[in-house]
Amino acid sequence: MRFSDKRNFRRGFIILTSLIIIILIVWNAVAFFQRIKEEERRKMNIWASAQVYLDQVDTDTGLDLYLAIINSNSSIPTILVDENGKIVDAINIEEEIRADKDKLQDYLKTIKSENEPIEMDLGEGRVNQVYYGNSPMLNKLKYYPLALMLIIIMFIAVIYFFYTTTKTSEQNKLWAGMAKETAHQIGTPLSSLIGWTEILKEERVNPVYIGEIEKDVDRLKTITERFSKIGSAPTLQPADIVEKTRDSFDYLKARSSKLIDFKLNLPEEKILVSLNEQLYSWTIENLVKNAIDAMKGKGELEISLSQNTKNVHIQVRDTGKGISKSKYKEVFEPGYTTKKRGWGLGLSLAKRIIEQYHKGRIRVLRSEINKGTTIEIVLHKIKTAA
Repeated sequence: MRFSDKRNFRRGFIILTSLIIIILIVWNAVAFFQRIKEEERRKMNIWASAQVYLDQVDTDTGLDLYLAIINSNSSIPTILVDENGKIVDAINIEEEIRADKDKLQDYLKTIKSENEPIEMDLGEGRVNQVYYGNSPMLNKLKYYPLALMLIIIMFIAVIYFFYTTTKTSEQNKLWAGMAKETAHQIGTPLSSLIGWTEILKEERVNPVYIGEIEKDVDRLKTITERFSKIGSAPTLQPADIVEKTRDSFDYLKARSSKLIDFKLNLPEEKILVSLNEQLYSWTIENLVKNAIDAMKGKGELEISLSQNTKNVHIQVRDTGKGISKSKYKEVFEPGYTTKKRGWGLGLSLAKRIIEQYHKGRIRVLRSEINKGTTIEIVLHKIKTAA
Protein backbone atom coordinates (compact mmCIF):
# COMPACT_ATOMS: atom_id res chain seq x y z
CA MET A 1 0.00 0.00 0.00
CA ARG A 2 1.42 3.40 -0.99
CA PHE A 3 1.88 6.19 1.54
CA SER A 4 -0.95 8.15 -0.09
CA ASP A 5 -3.24 5.09 0.10
CA LYS A 6 -2.48 4.65 3.80
CA ARG A 7 -3.09 8.32 4.46
CA ASN A 8 -6.37 8.25 2.54
CA PHE A 9 -7.43 5.14 4.48
CA ARG A 10 -6.68 6.81 7.82
CA ARG A 11 -8.43 9.98 6.73
CA GLY A 12 -11.48 8.01 5.58
CA PHE A 13 -11.52 6.00 8.81
CA ILE A 14 -11.42 9.17 10.94
CA ILE A 15 -14.20 10.80 8.91
CA LEU A 16 -16.37 7.67 8.97
CA THR A 17 -15.89 7.21 12.72
CA SER A 18 -16.72 10.88 13.31
CA LEU A 19 -19.89 10.61 11.24
CA ILE A 20 -21.00 7.48 13.12
CA ILE A 21 -20.40 9.19 16.49
CA ILE A 22 -22.28 12.31 15.38
CA ILE A 23 -25.20 10.27 14.00
CA LEU A 24 -25.47 8.26 17.23
CA ILE A 25 -25.40 11.39 19.38
CA VAL A 26 -27.94 13.21 17.24
CA TRP A 27 -30.18 10.12 17.13
CA ASN A 28 -30.13 9.84 20.93
CA ALA A 29 -30.73 13.57 21.35
CA VAL A 30 -33.69 13.48 18.93
CA ALA A 31 -35.12 10.40 20.66
CA PHE A 32 -34.75 12.14 24.04
CA PHE A 33 -36.43 15.27 22.64
CA GLN A 34 -39.30 13.19 21.30
CA ARG A 35 -39.80 11.41 24.62
CA ILE A 36 -40.04 14.71 26.48
CA LYS A 37 -42.44 16.02 23.84
CA GLU A 38 -44.67 12.96 24.30
CA GLU A 39 -44.52 13.38 28.08
CA GLU A 40 -45.63 17.00 27.78
CA ARG A 41 -48.55 15.94 25.61
CA ARG A 42 -49.65 13.39 28.24
CA LYS A 43 -49.49 16.13 30.86
CA MET A 44 -51.58 18.45 28.67
CA ASN A 45 -54.17 15.69 28.12
CA ILE A 46 -54.47 15.27 31.88
CA TRP A 47 -54.64 19.07 32.28
CA ALA A 48 -57.41 19.31 29.66
CA SER A 49 -59.35 16.49 31.36
CA ALA A 50 -59.11 18.33 34.66
CA GLN A 51 -60.43 21.48 32.98
CA VAL A 52 -63.41 19.56 31.59
CA TYR A 53 -64.18 18.04 34.99
CA LEU A 54 -64.09 21.45 36.73
CA ASP A 55 -66.38 22.91 34.09
CA GLN A 56 -68.98 20.16 34.56
CA VAL A 57 -68.84 19.45 38.34
CA ASP A 58 -71.58 20.96 40.53
CA THR A 59 -69.85 20.84 43.91
CA ASP A 60 -66.86 22.69 45.30
CA THR A 61 -65.69 19.85 47.47
CA GLY A 62 -63.06 17.24 46.58
CA LEU A 63 -61.54 19.41 43.87
CA ASP A 64 -58.05 19.76 45.36
CA LEU A 65 -56.53 17.13 43.06
CA TYR A 66 -57.96 18.70 39.91
CA LEU A 67 -56.89 22.18 40.97
CA ALA A 68 -53.40 20.86 41.67
CA ILE A 69 -53.27 19.33 38.18
CA ILE A 70 -54.32 22.61 36.57
CA ASN A 71 -51.86 24.63 38.64
CA SER A 72 -49.06 22.22 37.81
CA ASN A 73 -48.86 23.67 34.31
CA SER A 74 -46.40 26.44 35.10
CA SER A 75 -44.18 26.38 32.00
CA ILE A 76 -46.05 25.15 28.92
CA PRO A 77 -47.57 28.09 26.98
CA THR A 78 -51.28 27.32 26.50
CA ILE A 79 -54.19 29.04 24.72
CA LEU A 80 -57.83 27.93 25.05
CA VAL A 81 -60.07 28.57 22.05
CA ASP A 82 -63.84 28.07 22.09
CA GLU A 83 -66.03 26.50 19.37
CA ASN A 84 -66.29 29.91 17.63
CA GLY A 85 -62.53 30.33 17.39
CA LYS A 86 -62.43 32.97 20.10
CA ILE A 87 -59.55 32.93 22.58
CA VAL A 88 -60.93 32.14 26.01
CA ASP A 89 -57.74 32.09 28.07
CA ALA A 90 -53.96 32.28 27.70
CA ILE A 91 -51.61 30.67 30.23
CA ASN A 92 -47.83 30.94 30.71
CA ILE A 93 -47.55 33.66 28.06
CA GLU A 94 -45.84 37.00 28.52
CA GLU A 95 -48.13 39.78 29.68
CA GLU A 96 -47.06 41.97 26.77
CA ILE A 97 -48.38 39.38 24.30
CA ARG A 98 -51.53 38.65 26.29
CA ALA A 99 -52.44 42.34 26.43
CA ASP A 100 -52.26 42.78 22.64
CA LYS A 101 -54.88 40.84 20.64
CA ASP A 102 -52.89 40.94 17.40
CA LYS A 103 -49.74 39.67 19.07
CA LEU A 104 -51.73 36.97 20.82
CA GLN A 105 -53.22 35.83 17.51
CA ASP A 106 -49.74 35.71 15.97
CA TYR A 107 -48.51 33.69 18.94
CA LEU A 108 -51.44 31.31 18.49
CA LYS A 109 -50.40 30.71 14.87
CA THR A 110 -46.88 29.91 16.09
CA ILE A 111 -47.86 27.29 18.65
CA LYS A 112 -50.36 25.72 16.25
CA SER A 113 -47.36 24.63 14.17
CA GLU A 114 -45.64 23.08 17.19
CA ASN A 115 -48.26 20.62 18.46
CA GLU A 116 -51.63 19.16 17.50
CA PRO A 117 -54.47 20.69 19.55
CA ILE A 118 -56.30 18.78 22.27
CA GLU A 119 -60.10 18.76 22.17
CA MET A 120 -62.12 19.57 25.30
CA ASP A 121 -65.68 18.24 24.96
CA LEU A 122 -67.68 20.34 27.46
CA GLY A 123 -71.04 18.90 26.43
CA GLU A 124 -74.06 20.53 24.79
CA GLY A 125 -72.10 20.96 21.57
CA ARG A 126 -69.36 22.96 23.19
CA VAL A 127 -65.94 21.76 22.05
CA ASN A 128 -62.97 23.91 23.00
CA GLN A 129 -59.48 23.49 21.60
CA VAL A 130 -56.33 23.53 23.72
CA TYR A 131 -53.34 24.81 21.76
CA TYR A 132 -50.01 24.53 23.48
CA GLY A 133 -46.41 25.19 22.57
CA ASN A 134 -43.13 23.65 23.58
CA SER A 135 -41.92 24.39 27.09
CA PRO A 136 -38.80 26.57 27.48
CA MET A 137 -36.79 23.48 28.41
CA LEU A 138 -37.89 21.70 25.22
CA ASN A 139 -37.05 24.73 23.10
CA LYS A 140 -33.56 24.79 24.55
CA LEU A 141 -33.17 21.06 24.11
CA LYS A 142 -33.86 21.14 20.38
CA TYR A 143 -30.67 23.18 19.88
CA TYR A 144 -28.65 20.75 21.97
CA PRO A 145 -27.83 18.30 19.11
CA LEU A 146 -26.56 21.15 16.93
CA ALA A 147 -24.35 22.54 19.70
CA LEU A 148 -23.10 19.06 20.47
CA MET A 149 -22.30 18.39 16.81
CA LEU A 150 -20.33 21.62 16.55
CA ILE A 151 -18.30 20.76 19.65
CA ILE A 152 -17.57 17.25 18.40
CA ILE A 153 -16.66 18.46 14.91
CA MET A 154 -14.31 21.08 16.36
CA PHE A 155 -12.76 18.49 18.67
CA ILE A 156 -12.23 16.02 15.81
CA ALA A 157 -10.86 18.79 13.59
CA VAL A 158 -8.30 19.76 16.25
CA ILE A 159 -7.21 16.13 16.67
CA TYR A 160 -7.00 15.60 12.91
CA PHE A 161 -5.06 18.84 12.40
CA PHE A 162 -2.63 17.89 15.15
CA TYR A 163 -2.23 14.40 13.68
CA THR A 164 -1.58 15.59 10.09
CA THR A 165 0.74 18.37 11.27
CA THR A 166 2.76 15.89 13.31
CA LYS A 167 2.97 13.45 10.40
CA THR A 168 4.01 16.23 8.01
CA SER A 169 6.70 17.36 10.43
CA GLU A 170 8.00 13.81 10.74
CA GLN A 171 8.04 13.41 6.96
CA ASN A 172 9.89 16.69 6.53
CA LYS A 173 12.52 15.63 9.06
CA LEU A 174 12.87 12.29 7.29
CA TRP A 175 13.25 14.06 3.94
CA ALA A 176 15.91 16.40 5.29
CA GLY A 177 17.77 13.63 7.12
CA MET A 178 17.87 11.32 4.09
CA ALA A 179 18.93 14.15 1.80
CA LYS A 180 21.75 15.36 4.03
CA GLU A 181 22.97 11.83 4.70
CA THR A 182 22.98 11.15 0.93
CA ALA A 183 25.00 14.32 0.33
CA HIS A 184 27.43 13.28 3.06
CA GLN A 185 27.84 9.76 1.66
CA ILE A 186 28.44 11.05 -1.88
CA GLY A 187 30.94 13.63 -0.64
CA THR A 188 33.54 11.09 0.54
CA PRO A 189 34.05 9.18 -2.76
CA LEU A 190 33.69 12.43 -4.67
CA SER A 191 36.71 13.92 -2.92
CA SER A 192 38.62 10.78 -3.75
CA LEU A 193 37.62 10.99 -7.42
CA ILE A 194 38.83 14.58 -7.61
CA GLY A 195 42.19 13.48 -6.20
CA TRP A 196 42.46 10.60 -8.67
CA THR A 197 41.67 12.99 -11.52
CA GLU A 198 44.67 15.13 -10.57
CA ILE A 199 46.87 12.02 -10.46
CA LEU A 200 45.67 11.00 -13.92
CA LYS A 201 46.61 14.44 -15.24
CA GLU A 202 50.14 14.03 -13.88
CA GLU A 203 50.33 10.57 -15.49
CA ARG A 204 49.61 12.25 -18.88
CA VAL A 205 46.46 10.20 -19.53
CA ASN A 206 44.49 11.14 -22.65
CA PRO A 207 42.93 14.57 -21.87
CA VAL A 208 39.67 13.49 -23.54
CA TYR A 209 39.23 10.75 -20.96
CA ILE A 210 40.05 13.12 -18.12
CA GLY A 211 37.59 15.69 -19.52
CA GLU A 212 34.76 13.16 -19.49
CA ILE A 213 35.63 12.10 -15.94
CA GLU A 214 35.62 15.74 -14.84
CA LYS A 215 32.15 16.22 -16.35
CA ASP A 216 30.86 13.32 -14.29
CA VAL A 217 32.63 14.66 -11.19
CA ASP A 218 31.01 18.07 -11.74
CA ARG A 219 27.68 16.32 -12.11
CA LEU A 220 28.20 14.53 -8.79
CA LYS A 221 29.10 17.87 -7.19
CA THR A 222 25.82 19.33 -8.44
CA ILE A 223 23.83 16.37 -7.09
CA THR A 224 25.60 16.65 -3.72
CA GLU A 225 24.82 20.37 -3.48
CA ARG A 226 21.20 19.72 -4.38
CA PHE A 227 20.72 17.15 -1.65
CA SER A 228 22.53 19.29 0.90
CA LYS A 229 20.00 22.08 0.33
CA ILE A 230 16.97 19.91 1.13
CA GLY A 231 15.75 20.59 4.65
CA SER A 232 17.35 24.02 4.90
CA ALA A 233 16.29 27.33 3.43
CA PRO A 234 18.06 27.69 0.05
CA THR A 235 19.51 30.97 -1.13
CA LEU A 236 17.39 32.64 -3.80
CA GLN A 237 19.00 35.14 -6.14
CA PRO A 238 17.74 37.15 -9.11
CA ALA A 239 18.22 35.05 -12.23
CA ASP A 240 17.05 34.99 -15.83
CA ILE A 241 14.53 32.16 -15.91
CA VAL A 242 14.76 32.02 -19.71
CA GLU A 243 18.49 31.36 -19.64
CA LYS A 244 18.28 28.82 -16.80
CA THR A 245 15.47 26.94 -18.54
CA ARG A 246 17.50 26.83 -21.76
CA ASP A 247 20.57 25.53 -19.88
CA SER A 248 18.54 22.73 -18.29
CA PHE A 249 16.94 21.90 -21.63
CA ASP A 250 20.30 21.68 -23.46
CA TYR A 251 21.80 19.49 -20.75
CA LEU A 252 18.89 17.06 -20.71
CA LYS A 253 18.53 16.92 -24.49
CA ALA A 254 22.21 15.98 -24.91
CA ARG A 255 21.83 13.10 -22.46
CA SER A 256 18.46 11.71 -23.54
CA SER A 257 17.38 9.23 -26.17
CA LYS A 258 17.44 10.37 -29.80
CA LEU A 259 13.93 8.97 -30.09
CA ILE A 260 12.66 11.91 -28.04
CA ASP A 261 11.75 14.93 -30.19
CA PHE A 262 12.76 17.86 -27.96
CA LYS A 263 11.17 21.26 -28.56
CA LEU A 264 11.89 24.54 -26.81
CA ASN A 265 9.67 27.61 -26.94
CA LEU A 266 11.16 30.56 -25.04
CA PRO A 267 10.78 34.34 -25.32
CA GLU A 268 13.76 36.40 -26.45
CA GLU A 269 13.81 38.88 -23.57
CA LYS A 270 15.13 38.27 -20.07
CA ILE A 271 12.67 37.48 -17.29
CA LEU A 272 14.02 37.85 -13.76
CA VAL A 273 12.78 35.72 -10.87
CA SER A 274 14.13 34.87 -7.42
CA LEU A 275 15.70 31.50 -8.06
CA ASN A 276 17.96 28.84 -6.68
CA GLU A 277 19.52 27.68 -9.93
CA GLN A 278 20.51 24.20 -8.80
CA LEU A 279 17.12 23.35 -7.31
CA TYR A 280 15.30 24.78 -10.32
CA SER A 281 17.39 22.71 -12.74
CA TRP A 282 16.68 19.68 -10.54
CA THR A 283 12.95 20.36 -10.84
CA ILE A 284 13.09 20.61 -14.64
CA GLU A 285 15.18 17.43 -14.72
CA ASN A 286 12.60 15.57 -12.63
CA LEU A 287 9.74 16.74 -14.83
CA VAL A 288 11.56 15.84 -18.03
CA LYS A 289 12.60 12.40 -16.77
CA ASN A 290 9.04 11.76 -15.60
CA ALA A 291 7.76 12.77 -19.04
CA ILE A 292 10.27 10.49 -20.81
CA ASP A 293 9.20 7.58 -18.59
CA ALA A 294 5.55 8.31 -19.41
CA MET A 295 6.40 8.15 -23.14
CA LYS A 296 8.48 4.97 -22.63
CA GLY A 297 11.49 6.66 -24.23
CA LYS A 298 9.82 7.70 -27.48
CA GLY A 299 7.68 10.72 -28.27
CA GLU A 300 7.56 14.51 -28.29
CA LEU A 301 8.60 16.68 -25.33
CA GLU A 302 8.20 20.44 -25.31
CA ILE A 303 9.26 23.02 -22.74
CA SER A 304 7.63 26.42 -23.19
CA LEU A 305 7.68 29.63 -21.21
CA SER A 306 5.23 32.53 -21.13
CA GLN A 307 4.58 35.47 -18.83
CA ASN A 308 2.02 37.99 -17.66
CA THR A 309 2.40 41.11 -15.56
CA LYS A 310 3.08 39.22 -12.31
CA ASN A 311 4.10 35.64 -13.07
CA VAL A 312 6.08 33.45 -15.42
CA HIS A 313 4.60 30.13 -16.56
CA ILE A 314 6.86 27.19 -17.44
CA GLN A 315 5.12 24.25 -19.09
CA VAL A 316 6.52 20.77 -19.72
CA ARG A 317 4.39 18.86 -22.24
CA ASP A 318 4.76 15.23 -23.27
CA THR A 319 2.90 12.77 -25.51
CA GLY A 320 2.89 9.96 -22.96
CA LYS A 321 0.20 7.78 -21.45
CA GLY A 322 -1.54 10.63 -19.59
CA ILE A 323 -3.04 10.95 -16.12
CA SER A 324 -6.66 10.53 -15.09
CA LYS A 325 -8.21 13.67 -13.59
CA SER A 326 -8.68 11.98 -10.21
CA LYS A 327 -4.88 11.57 -9.96
CA TYR A 328 -3.93 15.21 -10.71
CA LYS A 329 -3.06 15.98 -7.08
CA GLU A 330 -2.05 12.47 -6.06
CA VAL A 331 0.90 12.35 -8.48
CA PHE A 332 2.69 14.96 -6.33
CA GLU A 333 2.43 12.90 -3.15
CA PRO A 334 5.48 11.01 -1.84
CA GLY A 335 5.49 7.38 -2.90
CA TYR A 336 3.21 7.76 -5.92
CA THR A 337 4.67 5.93 -8.91
CA THR A 338 3.47 3.72 -11.74
CA LYS A 339 6.95 2.31 -12.37
CA LYS A 340 8.22 -1.01 -11.06
CA ARG A 341 11.36 0.69 -9.84
CA GLY A 342 11.81 3.97 -8.00
CA TRP A 343 10.50 5.57 -4.84
CA GLY A 344 8.03 7.94 -6.47
CA LEU A 345 9.73 11.06 -5.10
CA GLY A 346 10.44 13.02 -8.31
CA LEU A 347 7.22 15.02 -8.59
CA SER A 348 6.91 15.28 -4.82
CA LEU A 349 10.39 16.79 -4.70
CA ALA A 350 9.51 19.17 -7.54
CA LYS A 351 6.44 20.33 -5.61
CA ARG A 352 8.51 20.91 -2.48
CA ILE A 353 11.14 22.92 -4.37
CA ILE A 354 8.64 25.10 -6.22
CA GLU A 355 6.00 25.67 -3.55
CA GLN A 356 7.96 25.64 -0.29
CA TYR A 357 11.28 27.09 -1.39
CA HIS A 358 10.28 29.36 -4.28
CA LYS A 359 6.71 30.18 -3.10
CA GLY A 360 5.37 29.31 -6.51
CA ARG A 361 2.86 26.76 -7.78
CA ILE A 362 3.10 23.48 -9.68
CA ARG A 363 0.17 21.50 -11.04
CA VAL A 364 -1.05 19.19 -13.77
CA LEU A 365 -2.43 21.78 -16.19
CA ARG A 366 -4.10 19.24 -18.47
CA SER A 367 -3.84 15.59 -19.37
CA GLU A 368 -5.54 13.10 -21.62
CA ILE A 369 -5.17 9.34 -21.47
CA ASN A 370 -2.82 8.02 -24.18
CA LYS A 371 -2.33 11.54 -25.57
CA GLY A 372 -0.10 13.26 -23.04
CA THR A 373 0.27 15.54 -20.06
CA THR A 374 1.21 19.16 -19.46
CA ILE A 375 2.66 20.15 -16.08
CA GLU A 376 2.89 23.85 -15.30
CA ILE A 377 5.18 25.76 -12.94
CA VAL A 378 4.23 29.30 -11.93
CA LEU A 379 6.88 31.60 -10.40
CA HIS A 380 6.64 35.23 -9.35
CA LYS A 381 8.56 37.74 -11.44
CA ILE A 382 10.86 40.30 -9.89
CA LYS A 383 9.48 43.78 -10.30
CA THR A 384 11.86 45.95 -12.25
CA ALA A 385 11.94 49.72 -12.27
CA ALA A 386 10.23 51.24 -15.30
